[in-house]
Amino acid sequence: MTRVWKWNRPVTVREVLEDIQQERSIAYTTVMTVLDNLHQKGWVRREAEGRAYRYEAVSTRAAYAAALMNDAWSQSDNPAAALVAFFGMMSEEQRRALSDAVRIVQGPESPGPAEQPEGTRPAEPREERGPGESAARNPGSATERGGR
Repeated sequence: MTRVWKWNRPVTVREVLEDIQQERSIAYTTVMTVLDNLHQKGWVRREAEGRAYRYEAVSTRAAYAAALMNDAWSQSDNPAAALVAFFGMMSEEQRRALSDAVRIVQGPESPGPAEQPEGTRPAEPREERGPGESAARNPGSATERGGR
C-alpha cells in the first residue's frame, strides 16, 4: 500500500515493480500477487488497461492509520487508560498535532471542554475518505486486513 499511496494515482504492476527494484530485487509475479490480494481485500480498486490493470487506493493513508488506531483502542478493556498510556508515548510534536486535530473536529465555534454546556459533547470525528468514497466501500477492521 505504501507504494500505491506514494504514487497518488492509479499505477500498474510494472510501475510498482520498478519502484521497489530500486531498493531490492523482487519478481513481477510477487508484486502482481500482492496487488491482487489488496484488491480482493478491498484496499485497492482496479481498472483494466489493455492486458494489464491500473490499481488505485480506495482509502487514504490517514484513514488507514485512523482505522488501525480505532481498532486497537476499541479492543481495550479500559479505553481511558489506553488513551492515557498512548498520550504518554507521544512526542511534543505529536501532542501539538493532536491538539490541532481536536480543534478541527470541534470546529471554530465550539466552546472548550471547560465551557461545554452540561449534557453536551463535542462533534463525532468524521472518517476521511477520498472523492466519491462511501462508508460501505471502506475495508473492514485492521484485524480482518491482517494489519496491511
